[in-house]
Formats: sequence, structure tokens, C-alpha cells
Amino acid sequence: MGLAEASLSGLSVPLIVDVDGTLLKTDLLVESFLALLSRKPWRALLALAELRKGKAAFKARLASEAEIDISLMPVREEVITFLHGEKARGRKIYLASAADAQLVSALSDHLGLFDGVLGSDGTINLSGAAKADALCERFGRAQFDYVGDSRADLKVWSTCNVAIVAGGRGAWHSGISGGQPGVVEIVGSQPGLRDYIAALRPHQWLKNALVFVPAIAGHVLMTTWFGSILAFISFCLCASAVYILNDLLDLRADRQHPRKRNRPFASGRVPIIHGAVMAPSLLLAAFSLTLFLPKVFAIVLAGYLVLTTLYSFWLKRKVLVDVIALACLYAARVVGGSVATGVLISQWLEAFSIFLFLSLALVKRSGELVDRVKSGRGDPGGRGYRLDDLPVIESMAAASGYLSALVMALYLNSEAVVNLYNKPHRLLLICVALLFWTSRMLLKAHRGQMDDDPIVFAARDRVSLGVGAVCLGVVYISL
Repeated sequence: MGLAEASLSGLSVPLIVDVDGTLLKTDLLVESFLALLSRKPWRALLALAELRKGKAAFKARLASEAEIDISLMPVREEVITFLHGEKARGRKIYLASAADAQLVSALSDHLGLFDGVLGSDGTINLSGAAKADALCERFGRAQFDYVGDSRADLKVWSTCNVAIVAGGRGAWHSGISGGQPGVVEIVGSQPGLRDYIAALRPHQWLKNALVFVPAIAGHVLMTTWFGSILAFISFCLCASAVYILNDLLDLRADRQHPRKRNRPFASGRVPIIHGAVMAPSLLLAAFSLTLFLPKVFAIVLAGYLVLTTLYSFWLKRKVLVDVIALACLYAARVVGGSVATGVLISQWLEAFSIFLFLSLALVKRSGELVDRVKSGRGDPGGRGYRLDDLPVIESMAAASGYLSALVMALYLNSEAVVNLYNKPHRLLLICVALLFWTSRMLLKAHRGQMDDDPIVFAARDRVSLGVGAVCLGVVYISL
């Protein structure tokens, strides 16, 4: 039965629409838990105790405590279009969801399409057989059409008149039973491999190339490549797990951002429940690789994970603490490369990393503030910064960046470098290149031309790549 034929149902037959995965590309229960976990993690954990009273009680607790913006929820446009067509015919349309009735009512009020709602009430979890019974009691068996999307809807489909499958889940057709005259499919997009890869943010893996710095600086990359590569992969897997966690916790903020709202989870292209599975799986893979590296590397990776998790839940909302944390996360990659290969890093390189990475973290923040100034969006919410902090942050970024160049100059005159190069005085040209690059990054951020992360920006920027090539050339002529 085709979609056009769904309009043949009489106007006296109401149309019932499911919410999670059907009308919305997301799940309101998971959204509520993540929203509460992001803002009040202890309250989210305490809410789990409500499961002793049943799933409906748990949903009611989350609905009353979590702060989610229904207007930001990603909808299935193809379903909305279908519903508008049925509404224009004068047909009665109802929402029926296993989500808590408070949230279902808020969604109904926001969309303005529905004549009534049914939802879990804190006692009865309106899912599966319970939903089928409630609909049959209210409308009569086979006296309503039902739009659903998953196996959880099979019980309802078996009792309705016309079964309508949303979201391109044609595979459910074979499981629908009962006396319906047919099955209608509202074809929609499904997440593809590209969407899942995008959720990993592979472009951010460029930052993990910092693990190669100790081996390169010590001129032993060719003999330590195996450890460096394993460290690189471990950090990539761990970082992707954390990026997914960040995306799940920042859904509301991302949906309000002009670019971040297109991320796979925020846009609904990838179900958020899939992200909840992907994150621990990636962490398991990351720490499995540490078995082939010195034990201390696992400690460094665990420290990176703890710090970045603290950053996601708490530190990113603390003024200046957040940029110190970001600088430490950059430096952790260098330390990880050192312990994975057994190549010690000098105090000079440690000091250089501290100042450079702090500068880059401040550039990241200044770029975000400039973006808000240009778009007229006001002070960033949940970050602790104000727009009038911008001049101070830019000054601190410049000071830290230029100090890194000074430390580099002192390092290049140290005994360790003199013993490694035949013409070490030529290496001072690297400081000139570093001063130019730092100044340009500051200017780009000030003009609002900086991506969310400076290192990712540099990896795509031709001028930055040219500066890197010049530095490599200087190293070569200094050997």
C-alpha cells in the first residue's frame, strides 16, 4: 500500500502518531536523562533509584527535573508533511507515546497539530501492549490508524486499521500482523556510515599527532614508529569516545549553535542511543591497545580520560580553569608519546608546550566569543565568559604565544640541541616562523576566521602548512 493511499481512510478514523523515533528523530527519555546528567550529574544518578518503582516513575522523575527544550528537538520532516496533509483534510490526529505525558503535551503545544495526547503518567508505562490496550479502549479495535517506527509498535499495529511505518523501516512490514487492509510506509532517511564516521570527528584526530613530537625531537622516529602509532590510535579512539560523550551532553547547546546543530547527534541523523553504545566500545578498544605499550602509557591515557571527562561535566564552565584544562589535554598527548616510545622529553619542551597550548586554548575561546559578537547572540551560556572579556582573553593568548617562542629560542641554545645539530644557530629561524604563525593565528581569531579548534584549523590552512614546511627545512639545513 503506498503513501498516497493512506488518504483513503475516512475522516472518522483518527490518526495516532508515536513520538520517539517516529515524529522525532530522538528519544525523549534518553534526552531527559542526558540533559539532567549534563547539568546535575548527581541528580541524574539519584533518579535511577526511581526504576525500583517502574519505568513510568523514572520517566516522570526525569520529566520534572530535566531541562529540555522541546522546540529544539529534531523532527522527521516527512512525517510532519504527511500530518499537515491529513490535518488539512480535517482528520483528528493524536499523539500517543511511551514518553512522560508532561513532555508529550509540551511537544503537542509546540507543534499545534494534535487534538489530544496520551503518555506515560508515572504509574503506567504507555508502551507496547499497554499502549495498544489504551488506544483500543479509547478509539476501538481497528478504529484508528497508527504511525510507528519500531518493534515496540508491533502490538499497536496488530490492533489498528492501517499500519503506517515511518523512518524507512520497511523491514518491520513482515512483523506486522492483524486484520489491517495494508501497510503504508513513509520513506525517510536512515543513518549511513558517513554519519557514524562524522560522529567520531576524525578531523580532530590531527591533534593526536602530538604523540609523535618526542620521537621527532629526539631524531628516533624510525626506530620508535610502532609505539608512536599505537599511542596515536589509542588517543584517537579515546578522544572519539569523549567527543561522543560531549555531543550527547551538549545536545541543547549544539542545537542552538549555527554550525554545531548539524552534528550527527544534535541533528538526529544518528540516534543518541547509538552514541551511548559507541562511547564505551571505543574506550574498550583504546585501552586494549595499551596492552602492547609500557604500563605507564595506560596511566597517562586514563589521566587524559579523567581530565577530559571532568572538562565535559564541570571544568568547561569554569572561567580560565577551562583553558588550563585544554592546555593540559594537549600536553597529555606529548607525554603519552614520550612514555609509549621511552623517549624522554626535556624540561624546555615541557615549558614550550605549556605556553603554546595555553595560547591555543585561549585562541579557541577568543574565536568563540568573536563568533558570538558577530552573530549578535550575546554572552555564551554555561561557559562563564562574557563578551566584554574578549580583549583580555586576546591579550593573554598573545602573551602566552610569544612566551612559547621565547622558550623555544632558549631551548634551541641549550646543550641538548647543540649536541644534536652541526649548525644549531640556523634553528633560530624556527622562532621567526613561530612568531609569524602565532601572530597570524591571533589575527585570524580576532577577525572571526578561526575554526572551533586552532590545531584543526592549522592542519587545513595552507599558510600554516607552509610554515610547518619551512620549519622542517630549517631543521634539515641545520643537521
